[in-house]
Amino acid sequence: MDLVFSEEALQYRSAGHPESPDRVKTAYGYLKDDYKARKPVQADLEDLYLVHSEDFVQKVRNGNFSDPDCPKYDNLFYYATLSAGGAIKAQQTSDLSLMRPPGHHAGKDFLGGFCYFNNLAIAVKKSGVKTLIIDFDAHHGNGTEDIFLGDEQVVYLSLHRSPGFPGTGDESRKNAINHPVSATIGDESYLELLTQEVERFKGEDFEQLALSAGFDGHERDPLASVGLSTSAFREIGELMKSLELPTFGVLEGGYVGEDLGKNIDAFLKGFNS
Repeated sequence: MDLVFSEEALQYRSAGHPESPDRVKTAYGYLKDDYKARKPVQADLEDLYLVHSEDFVQKVRNGNFSDPDCPKYDNLFYYATLSAGGAIKAQQTSDLSLMRPPGHHAGKDFLGGFCYFNNLAIAVKKSGVKTLIIDFDAHHGNGTEDIFLGDEQVVYLSLHRSPGFPGTGDESRKNAINHPVSATIGDESYLELLTQEVERFKGEDFEQLALSAGFDGHERDPLASVGLSTSAFREIGELMKSLELPTFGVLEGGYVGEDLGKNIDAFLKGFNS
């Protein structure tokens, strides 16, 4: 697994906002010598309409929305569709997209949590194959659950901090398997729980694994730490590899640039081992 990335993702910004491109720039600087980086192209409207309503897409395109976590960046629609295109590219090449903005809080008809379009969901739906989605971001992917709830082609598994943003995912329902965890769960208990879930899916008839790869569970992350060390992300990578499925991922959270690069590197080394 290598990377999907374009430095265009670093050109949108909002002063003082946690979803700053600076940490992604730092992370990519840490990774670039060890991994290939494939460039994405924009997702088109038909791609967006696979998971979002036409009305919602046009509201984002025209800036007709209001959310304190989702600023109206200059050229936002371009960057958001380029990020969605990054997920599509990652699915096609079995890589990890580092493109921004992230996506797992964007639902069929809503945005939130720094997310405008659900990049991973778009790539999964476009692929048309039966998919296991594992979301190890420390926030619940309420948008991904909204899009795929009841979809017989998808199972969604999330481990996420509770209480915490966005306040969803307290219970499992239908094809959404939710595990709220404490802010202090740490490596041992977190990995034990994730391993139990991975084991139950081995041998099932999934055709691919899609990862909402969030690194904000790291012990030094300011927004959603669940006490994970960098070495835990290597073990997560090894667990994902053990499913023996074609795999791709998209970067969700992770808000300290130097730690983000190290944690992504640990994950990729685990997966590629």
